[in-house]
Amino acid sequence: MFRKLITALGFGGAAMASAAAGGVQGPYAEAQTNLMYNLMFCDNAALFKPQTGAHAADWQAILFADRPDPGAIAGLAADEGQESRVRILAYNWLSANGRPVPGRRLLGVVVEVPVQGGLDTLAVYPDGRIRYINHSGKMALFDAVPSEVATKIAELMASSQLAVDRLNPWNKPRLPASKENVRMSFLASDGLYFGEGPFAAMEREPMAAPILMRASELLQFVVKVGVK
Repeated sequence: MFRKLITALGFGGAAMASAAAGGVQGPYAEAQTNLMYNLMFCDNAALFKPQTGAHAADWQAILFADRPDPGAIAGLAADEGQESRVRILAYNWLSANGRPVPGRRLLGVVVEVPVQGGLDTLAVYPDGRIRYINHSGKMALFDAVPSEVATKIAELMASSQLAVDRLNPWNKPRLPASKENVRMSFLASDGLYFGEGPFAAMEREPMAAPILMRASELLQFVVKVGVK
């Protein structure tokens, strides 16, 4: 089932091989769940690479060409009709290769909350996609949502953009998941921004509280529709 899901989502053989070998680290017991967790952040492009000999999606052909075209990748990053995570991958490539990127354009929010010794992780993207991993390891994935949920996503992005506008970018490798703190990661055109702290403190923090509230509203939709 998981293999069919990864294939349907357009991810490559590199991701499956990493999961099968246990080569993807993360906070969950199952390697395949850790793979999905890492795919949320888009900071390991190799996980999105198509399998050798397999048909590549158009965006994969651009990003993983033998001789990548910076202009084509810049076009991919700027394409507002493209999947948000693909745009993040493109912006990351441009930054890593010394190409200019716009600052602080928010393209994804990942909220992590420690629960009962595990971790609830909710990833939301402005293109309407939602990814959720329950602390039990069960998952929910949405590539399309009702209009009222899309409105909630837009509200989350607006609140999160205010945070990005005030935070400094994190220029180091992403930290391991926290076992104690709530963490909000913001995936932007110029890299990763994040903030974290105890849940009670984050609920009172003026910048974090609206983000937590809107993420909770989206989580209600996810739980209502079903976690598998």
